[in-house]
Amino acid sequence: MKKVILYLQRHKYEILLLALIQHLFIGIFLQDMNFYTEIIWPVNMLILGISSVGVYVETSPWRSNIKNALFFCVLLLPLGLPFIGKIPHFMSIHSLAYFFFFAFIFYEVMKFLIKPSYINVDIISASACGYFLLIESGVFLLQFLFYYDSTSFKGIDVANHATVFMDLIYFCSITITSIGFGDITPTAHYMKLITAFFGISGQFYAVVLMGILIGKFSAQTKRQD
Repeated sequence: MKKVILYLQRHKYEILLLALIQHLFIGIFLQDMNFYTEIIWPVNMLILGISSVGVYVETSPWRSNIKNALFFCVLLLPLGLPFIGKIPHFMSIHSLAYFFFFAFIFYEVMKFLIKPSYINVDIISASACGYFLLIESGVFLLQFLFYYDSTSFKGIDVANHATVFMDLIYFCSITITSIGFGDITPTAHYMKLITAFFGISGQFYAVVLMGILIGKFSAQTKRQD
């Protein structure tokens, strides 16, 4: 077990990056949405929980405890979907728990990016993790609001929970990259403002990240000289 934890710590950002990519985009290879909801989703969350262990190895105990409590919630909630998924506000609670889970990991990743004055594989991987974690947080925040008010979006496929999730991944990805095809659009005024804020946050992250990477590269070059 100790060797596993050490491995997760040594390669924590590469492992987390792979876990985030497969969580967001594994739907490319799947056609059965019920199978995705009942099997793949819980497995994905287990993978994400394990892959995020290394990020918290050197943090304070209270932050690790919060992360473990959130992970426990997001792992159990998808297991309950087939049984209590139709209970009013269940999906809103489900989405909110996921939002806090990913936002908390994003906070830890940003703390790491700001600290060291060098560039290595961890820095590059953590930078990419931050980008995908921003998408994850946006997806579940918008999903929380969508299940609270299903009229707040136009163009979302409501066939099942998996199609809603995948459509919101698509929407958040094209919003944060400023592509904006317009096939999915917010209709409620608060959703329009939140979408605008999310798009600005994505651009701000890219600008700040570029400044951080340039600063680290300059500091590393000066030390070498």
